[in-house]
Amino acid sequence: MKRSKEPAQPSVSGELPSAEQLERVYKKAKYRRRFFSSLQGTLGVLLTVSAAAVLVAVLLLPVLQIFGSSMTPTLDEGSYVVSIKEAKLKTGDICAFYYNNKILVKRVIAQSGDWVDIDRDGRVSVNGEALDEPYVSELAFGECDLELPYQVPESRIFVMGDHRSVSVDSRSSVIGCVAEEQIVGKLVFRIWPLSELGPIR
Repeated sequence: MKRSKEPAQPSVSGELPSAEQLERVYKKAKYRRRFFSSLQGTLGVLLTVSAAAVLVAVLLLPVLQIFGSSMTPTLDEGSYVVSIKEAKLKTGDICAFYYNNKILVKRVIAQSGDWVDIDRDGRVSVNGEALDEPYVSELAFGECDLELPYQVPESRIFVMGDHRSVSVDSRSSVIGCVAEEQIVGKLVFRIWPLSELGPIR
């Protein structure tokens, strides 16, 4: 008489994880979730700060590169400078302004309503008083087709480059006086070259 086979018992491979092991796995998974959540938050903050920095740089503190020699010896070609938007410009300030889809950099010489006169040697007078211009290394009459003395029109400023013999500026009708809506900002700080890092005067 044949014996009936007993039903096969399911085989168990390995032991069931202990409570400590399960707790370790749970803590590891929880740590990973917390880590990635923290990383995501940090990246979000960094992106927000970066975007804000770009907006500030573009809208409030534009960084400009100097081209040409019209502002030497104050600013050399290749220098990088920071400007302040909507700054109140006064005589002696250096400003950047739009002209024919370019940005030019010149020094403010006179304000709206002022009378500007330039003698043949390049000495500049505003409202009858000679300007003290220590930033100019060589005076020159330059390119000037104005009928002098010349009164600066309303809501405009009269600008000149520090390198008077080569600068084309408000002395020429090609450039003329600068309107308020053309102004990019006042140049305040040089960031390159590092050897000349510092405020602009």
